[in-house]
Amino acid sequence: MVRFENVGLRYGMGNEILKDISFAIEPQSFQFLTGPSGAGKTTLLRLILLSLRPTRGLINLFGSDSTELDKDAITDLRRRIGVVFQDFRLLDHLTTYENVALPLRVRGREEASYRAEVIELLRWVGLGERMHILPPVLSGGEKQRAAIARALIVRPELLLADEPTGNVDPSLARRLLRLFTELHKSGTSVVIATHDLGLMDQFDGARRMVLGDGRLHIYD
Repeated sequence: MVRFENVGLRYGMGNEILKDISFAIEPQSFQFLTGPSGAGKTTLLRLILLSLRPTRGLINLFGSDSTELDKDAITDLRRRIGVVFQDFRLLDHLTTYENVALPLRVRGREEASYRAEVIELLRWVGLGERMHILPPVLSGGEKQRAAIARALIVRPELLLADEPTGNVDPSLARRLLRLFTELHKSGTSVVIATHDLGLMDQFDGARRMVLGDGRLHIYD
């Protein structure tokens, strides 16, 4: 599903911030990406999404060499990926419901075919009473939950989540983890970037990918 071979990344003429990164993400797998603050976890997720291009090395996404992809091909591949970044990227002029439903609208689905599904998911993440609210009125934790719901609504083949439980209380964090688990059981590969050891300890079978000093170490 994803393959990195000796990937390196630097900005400008500076030193490489990621060095010789090699790993593969298999279909229907579950892994954590961890490491200290500033290690490059978000940067690595953006490389997977192809929103950043490496300075060197090979990135293969869904069987396609990233160097051979044009803008339209990259857009098509990204539609197979659910993404939750810490900046949320909600559209302020759309309600919570409309933000979560947006990926389905973009795919041409009629609202009648997805309305109940969107409402059920919003209730599951604790936003059932906030679905008609605009994002500027939402708290940080509520925005995060809306972003998670938007990523999950399309049942992606690959989910990339950057600190998805960072702004919620422990009870809701466990509930969100059950969502990720169910998504994984249904066939989605999951990559969760986190520094929360307690969160990772809840998944004994998950692989841990640890970033440090620009290099990646993998523990199965």
